[in-house]
Amino acid sequence: MAVWLRMIRGNMAKMAKRKKPRLVTQYLENLASDGLEAHADIVRKFVSRRIGIYALYRRGKLYYAGLASDLQWRLKHHLRDRHKNRWDTFSVYLTIGDQHLRELESLILRVMQPPGNKQLGRFSGAQDLYREFNRQIANKQRAERARLFGREVEESVESGLLKRSIIVRARYKGKLVWGRMRKDRRVRSRGKLYSSPSAAATAIRKHPTNGWSFWEYQRSPGDWVTIDCLRNE
Repeated sequence: MAVWLRMIRGNMAKMAKRKKPRLVTQYLENLASDGLEAHADIVRKFVSRRIGIYALYRRGKLYYAGLASDLQWRLKHHLRDRHKNRWDTFSVYLTIGDQHLRELESLILRVMQPPGNKQLGRFSGAQDLYREFNRQIANKQRAERARLFGREVEESVESGLLKRSIIVRARYKGKLVWGRMRKDRRVRSRGKLYSSPSAAATAIRKHPTNGWSFWEYQRSPGDWVTIDCLRNE
C-alpha cells in the first residue's frame, strides 16, 4: 500500500510540473530578414497569429524590440515601414496568452533602449522608488548633520516611525488576518487597538508571538514581506 501511495504521489508531482505555466513556449533566433519572405510558407506555420516578443537586429546589435499578437504580420510590416533596410536578422519568442508580455516588453525597452524604438515602455501599477529613495537619503543626511552639530535628532528619523499608517496582514490557521499599523506602530485588528505588533499577534494566537515576523506589509505591488523590514530602514 505504501509503495502505491508513493507512486501516486510521484505521478501527481510530475503532472504538476508539466502543468506549470511557461512564459516562453517556443522560440526562433537569428533568422535572416530575407528568409522571412523566401520561406514565408514555413515561417507562417510557426508564427502566424501567435503572441510573443520579437527582436530586430542590425549587424548583431539589437535595433528594435516589440510585442505582437500576430508575429508574422508584424515582421512582414517591418520589411516595408520606417524600419525597412535597418535590420538584417530577427528573433521571435512565442508564448501562450499575454498576461505579462506588456511588462516584459517594457522591461526590454528600458534595459536595452534599442535605437529603433521611439518610446520606453511603462510598468502598469509599479512604484517608482526615486522619490522615496531621495526622501530616505535626506533623512539620513539630516540626522548626520544634527549629530555633527550636537543637536537633538528628530524622533521620526532616529526611531524610524512610519510616515503614514499601513495595511498589514498575517496568515493564521490557513486564513488571512488583516490589520492597520499606525505611525506610532500600534496595530488595530479585529476592532481592537494594540500597543504593538507583538501585542496584536499575541492576542490572535493566544500565546506570546513576535509580531515583527508575524505581520506582513506590501512593500511594492504584490510583494508582501514581514514588517521586520521596516525596522531596518
